[in-house]
Amino acid sequence: MRKYFTLFLFPLMGSVLAQTPPNKAHENAIKEINQKEKMYGAMAKQIWNYAEVGYQEVKSSALLQQQLQKEGFKVQVGVADIPTAFVATFGEGKPVIGILGEFDALPGLSQDSIPVKKAIGGIAGHACGHHLFGVGSMASAIAVKNWLVQSGHKGTIRFYGTPAEEGGSGKAYMVREGLFKDVDVVLHWHPGDSNSASSSSSLANKSAKFRFRGISSHAAGAPDRGRSALDGVEVMNYAVNMMREHIPSATRIHYVITNGGKAPNVVPDFAEVYYYVRHPSRQYVASIWERVQKAAQGAALATGTTVEEEVIGGVYELLPNDVLAQTMHNNLKAIGGLKYTPEEMKFAEQILPTQGMGIREIASAERIESLENEGLTSASTDVGDVSWNVPTVGLRTATWVPGTPAHSWQAVAAGGMSIGRKGMIVAAKTLAMTAIDLFQNEKTITDAKAEFEKRRGADFSYKALLGDRKPALNYRD
Repeated sequence: MRKYFTLFLFPLMGSVLAQTPPNKAHENAIKEINQKEKMYGAMAKQIWNYAEVGYQEVKSSALLQQQLQKEGFKVQVGVADIPTAFVATFGEGKPVIGILGEFDALPGLSQDSIPVKKAIGGIAGHACGHHLFGVGSMASAIAVKNWLVQSGHKGTIRFYGTPAEEGGSGKAYMVREGLFKDVDVVLHWHPGDSNSASSSSSLANKSAKFRFRGISSHAAGAPDRGRSALDGVEVMNYAVNMMREHIPSATRIHYVITNGGKAPNVVPDFAEVYYYVRHPSRQYVASIWERVQKAAQGAALATGTTVEEEVIGGVYELLPNDVLAQTMHNNLKAIGGLKYTPEEMKFAEQILPTQGMGIREIASAERIESLENEGLTSASTDVGDVSWNVPTVGLRTATWVPGTPAHSWQAVAAGGMSIGRKGMIVAAKTLAMTAIDLFQNEKTITDAKAEFEKRRGADFSYKALLGDRKPALNYRD
C-alpha cells in the first residue's frame, strides 16, 4: 500500500491527500479554501442543477458574479457582446494574472447523481463538469485576492467568466475583443478522471450549420414536383464520409442532422446539418473546411436545392508552455490527489462496470500523473485562442471516477456528488498556489513569456477562425 507522509495537513473533510505547502502564503490560501469548501460545493451543485447550455447560462453566470462582487471584485458584465460573459477584477498594477471559469452544460445529458443511468427531467447536464470549473476557478481567485490584501503585494487578479465553451467559442470572441491584452499569464483547469498538469496541445476546431432549402410536395402524389432538402443533407454527408480516406489521419469530422423534415409523406423543403472539423493544426482545419464546403455545394447542385452556411465556432489548438506547466505540476504534487470515503468507493465500484466506461484503477484518483510535455489531447477548447495571445497553462483533476469519458452520463453523475466537489477543491488550491507563485516570482513570468514568444513566432498575428461574425447566441436553440 502506498504511504503518504504529511508534515502539515489542513482538515479536508477526510477527503484529499496532501503534502506540505511550500510557504506561508500557500498555507493561508489552502486554509481559506478549506474553510469555504462547503459553500463552494453548494454553489457548484446549484449550477449543476441549473444545467444551462451555451450563451443561456443566465443564472449560473449571475451566481458567480454575485459572489465575486461580495468579495470586492469589480465586475464588468456583458463583455464581447455576450450577455453571460463577464470579467471580475481586483487589485491594480502588474503583474496581471487571469483565471478562466466556465459554466455551460451540454444538451441531452440530463442525469441524476447516482451510479445508474437515470434522467431527472432536464434537457441538459454538466457532462463536462463546467459547474465545477467555474466555481473552482472562482474559489482560487478569491483566495488569491485575500492574499493580496493580507500581504500588501501589488498586482491584479482577474477572473474571466467565459460562456459557451461547448461549441460556442465564447473565449474566442473575448480574445477578439481585446480583453486579454494586458494579462501576463492565464491559468485554467478542467474536470477529468485523473490528476495532471501538462504542456500538451489540443485539436483546433471549426464548426458550422449547413442549411439546405428545397421544394415541398406530396411524397407519393407529386414527388416529381418536390426537391428534398434532406436529400441535400444526405448527399453532403455521403460526400464527406467518402472524403475521410483522403485527409490527414489526425483529422476528426463529426456531424448531426438537426432538422431532417417533419413528416415522411412531405418532401422536406428545409433540412439542416451541424458539422465539426478538428485537427492538431488550425491551418489544416481551414483547408479541410474548404473541402467540406465544396461537398455542401456539390450536394445542393446534385439535388436541385440551395445551401447556406452559418459558421458557429472556431478555436485554435493550445499553445503549450513548459515553464508554467512545471510550476503548476509542482503545486499539484504538493496538494495531492483524492482519497475516497467508503460511500464514494461504493459509488465508484457501481459505476465503473457501466457501459462506456474505460478500464482504469479506481485508486489512480489518489495519484498525480507525471508531467507530460509536448503531448496532444484529442479534445478542442477555446482556451486555445487565449493561449496564442497570453502565456497559458492548465491542469486536470479527478472529478470523475477513473475511466469516465467526458460528455457521458457517468460524468454528470459523479460531478453532481462529493467526488466531483473534492476534485474541484484540489484544482482551486493548485490554481491559487500557482498564481501566488507568479506574483512572488517575476522571473517565472519573464521566462514563460520568452518561451511563449519563441513558440508562436515573431510573425504571428491573431485572426479568429470564426471570422468577424458576432457571437452565435442562439446556436443551442
